[in-house]
This record gives sequence, C-alpha cells and structure tokens, in this order.
Amino acid sequence: MNIHILEMPLDFGASRHGSDMGPSAIRLAGIKERLESLGHKTVRYFSPIQINPQEYEEPGNPKAKYLQPIVRANTQLASEVQQAVEDGGFPLVLGGDHSIALGSLAGLAAAYQKKGLRMGVLYVDAHGDFNTAETSPSGNIHGECMSASCGYGIPELTNLYFEGRKVDPRNVCYVGLRSVDMEERKLMKEAGVTAYTMSDIDRMGFCDVVRKVIGFFKRRVDVVHVSFDMDCLDPMYAPGTGYQLPAGMTNREALLLMEEMYESKLVRSAEIVEVNPVLDVRNQTAALAVELAARLLGEKIY
Repeated sequence: MNIHILEMPLDFGASRHGSDMGPSAIRLAGIKERLESLGHKTVRYFSPIQINPQEYEEPGNPKAKYLQPIVRANTQLASEVQQAVEDGGFPLVLGGDHSIALGSLAGLAAAYQKKGLRMGVLYVDAHGDFNTAETSPSGNIHGECMSASCGYGIPELTNLYFEGRKVDPRNVCYVGLRSVDMEERKLMKEAGVTAYTMSDIDRMGFCDVVRKVIGFFKRRVDVVHVSFDMDCLDPMYAPGTGYQLPAGMTNREALLLMEEMYESKLVRSAEIVEVNPVLDVRNQTAALAVELAARLLGEKIY
C-alpha cells in the first residue's frame, strides 16, 4: 500500500501546548521504518503547513480560539488528503491536536463524494469533541471538530474546504468515551452518533464492543476513517497527552481494536493525535502510536 504520511504540528486547538511536537516524536519513534517493514511504501512524508507558534498569534473569538490559523492549516491539509486518496494512497495524518480532524475529514469527504462512496468514522477518544461555539466551556476548537464535520457549529468550521457537512453523524462510531459535557451529550444524541463508553466496555466486554463496531460499519459504509486520540488510553500507558484522565483503555485493548479494524478491510485512512512529548515519559506514548499504526496497517504478533 502507498502511504502518505502528513505531519500536522498544530496545537492551536487545545489549551496545553506541546502537541505540535507530536509528529516529530512519532517520526523519531520509527513510524516510517515500521510501516515499510510491513511491505508498505511511503510515497510522501512531509508537513503541508507552515505555521507560527501559538504564542505569536492572537486567540480572537473566545468561543472558537485561533479560528483563522486553524481554518488555514486545515484547508491545506484537506487538499493534501484529497489528493492522496485520488492518487490511490492511504493518508496517515500525525497530530497535533484533534482539530486536525477538520482537515482530514473535509479532504476525505471531497474525494469520496466524487467516487460515490459512503464514509464512516471510527472516533477513538475519551471526549466527544461535539461541542459548538455556543456550548463549549473552553472555546478550544479541538472540542468542536467532530460536530463541525457533522454540520453543527459556526460556518467557518462547517463549511471548511467546501460548503456543507463532511460526514453523516449516523455513520460515526465512538469508542472509549469517558468525559462528555452535558450540552455536548444532548447534541450527540440528537445527531444520531453511535457511542461505546468505557462503562459500556466494562458491562459488555471489549471483544463484544469490537464486534459491534465492525458490524456497524459493515452495514452502513464503504470506507472507514480511523481518528485515534491518544487520550483514550489510560495515562498508565500513554502519559504523553494533554488530558490525562484515569480509567481509560489499556494498550492491549487499543491494539486489538486496530487489528480488528484492519481485518474489516474497510479502513482507507487514519489520523493519530494528541501526542504531547512535553508530558511524555521516554517517548513511550509516541512509541505506542507507532504500534497502533502498525496494527491498523496489518502487523500481527504471529
């Protein structure tokens, strides 16, 4: 498979700095070499953006901070992602904070609409990222990216790259939720997303949840984008993230989910976000990100 690795050193969408160094940490952990050892070809590996550090920019709208630089960066990303898909490649986007999902999903939607393909999104995250400028308690756009991609929120985000929603919320499936705001929860239920929280995992067992996720996508879509936020993992396994919440997924659960998604034959793109080397321990979170990408792209233990 031809892999297009796009580094997005963007941390404008979050409060805690450091995730802009995430792509470098994942690169240093050996992602290119690991994927090529599986027989894949890295046809491009670069960053589509040139952006000032967050400290050099004004936050602007307190309900959608750093809106303009985030829109500019994600518009560039969308163009590159669309081109990668149209070239027959697999876009792998490395963040950065989760606001980069705006660009990934916009570029994928543009490409798949031309092909007449239905896109689903597996959103592996502790958070819903389904706030809007009206409901967000922080004004951080990484918490508004999924709602905007589904058509909810301010026009600058909902109409990024092209006018209209990028993904049908009924084709979005969350795994690993454990921190959702009250108004955000209402909007997610109204939109019709499917969600498996950590409580659901505890009640049902992880293997049962994975089977349901695979079945969900096989019934509804032609292709799947995996959006993986490292804060879905328990801090024991991934300390290098900006939001370290206890009682998250284990590394074994996350690796199994990636293996099973590969076996579904539906995954055509992915992003891994919120690696923060400032908070990491011996780059272990970035190293785990490489493991996850490898499993998603076909690596097996035996």
